[in-house]
Amino acid sequence: MPALLKFHIRFMKQKLAKAGLLICTLGSFFSATAGNKDRTGQSGAAELLINPWGASTGLFGMNSSYVSGLESMKNNMAGLALVKNTEVGLSHSIYLRGSDVTVNNIGIAQKMGNLGVIGFNIMSMGFGEIPITTTEDPEAKSSGSYKPQFLTFQLGFAKEFSNSIRAGLGATFVSEQISNIKASGACFEGGVQYVTGKRDNFHFGVTLRNVGTNMRFSGQGFAINAEMPGSTTNAPFSGQTPTEKFEMPTYLNFGASYDFYLDEKHLKSEDDLPKHRASLMLNFTSNSFNNDYLGGGVEYAYQEMFMVRVAYRHENGIGGANSNTFYTGLAAGATIQKGIGEKGPILALDYSYRPTAKPNNGVHTISLRIMTRAKSKNASEE
Repeated sequence: MPALLKFHIRFMKQKLAKAGLLICTLGSFFSATAGNKDRTGQSGAAELLINPWGASTGLFGMNSSYVSGLESMKNNMAGLALVKNTEVGLSHSIYLRGSDVTVNNIGIAQKMGNLGVIGFNIMSMGFGEIPITTTEDPEAKSSGSYKPQFLTFQLGFAKEFSNSIRAGLGATFVSEQISNIKASGACFEGGVQYVTGKRDNFHFGVTLRNVGTNMRFSGQGFAINAEMPGSTTNAPFSGQTPTEKFEMPTYLNFGASYDFYLDEKHLKSEDDLPKHRASLMLNFTSNSFNNDYLGGGVEYAYQEMFMVRVAYRHENGIGGANSNTFYTGLAAGATIQKGIGEKGPILALDYSYRPTAKPNNGVHTISLRIMTRAKSKNASEE
């Protein structure tokens, strides 16, 4: 049996290595024109680039090498495999303070025994009420208003193949609509995480996201009703204004991090858990339709109960009086998490803030996560 188990693990590692190679190969293909400023604005469904979770946004998502749990679904799907039992999360983002733009998100993940972990996530964007203006009513005094609805439905699966390797796959359905115009599409993603080191403190991750179908807007909002030129019967002419397809915002991400246990020298044995952790990380994102990102960050944790984090992400055109980027490059956040009793669930409260270029007033994100603990073998036997 031990020999058979070793063969199985070796076989799964080979499969995972091929999957990782495939992700990298596909990423190289889809990002062949990465960072090309001439393509900026030619993609759609930009909400696929939004991370709604308060923990990872405090690092601009640059913790992709070790991100875990439910928030992995918007970062690196491989981290979903670290869900121990059940995890439920809610988040709310004030996307531009002072505007009516908000992002609401809910997700749930469930471990399916040795099979792996499955997760489901729904994210919606709200823009408030937008007045309807027409040529007859340019000030929208009597035309009413409408509310755009942007929704994404995401399904993910991840599995831990060994203590060192885990991988995940996901699919997302995108829907954008107002009262008389809509567009929809689907995209896919894959991610791998690798862990090594004396205390599993070196992490590496790669993920390819938003590879999917083209989208096209359609609906009655593009209908044309007019009289035929030169017609003597005043017969009305009706038709549809043609619309152009647009692509998904595909990107390839590489991340690496190293955990420093600051009190490791004072531990009495290797089985003792360190109280102080400082994680340094580097990250590179190759975007197909936007600037490429390069950055780093640091996260400090005390007994994994209290965490603070800060990061900086650089891209072309950032900073200065003539900055042409949305963010200023900085991000910061904090987490407080605590278990209820010895067997009760773990509650986590996350917050992040990312300043934006003027006249915007930054992005605030807060999330609440509830994680139930896995039952011990002794408890199940009783």
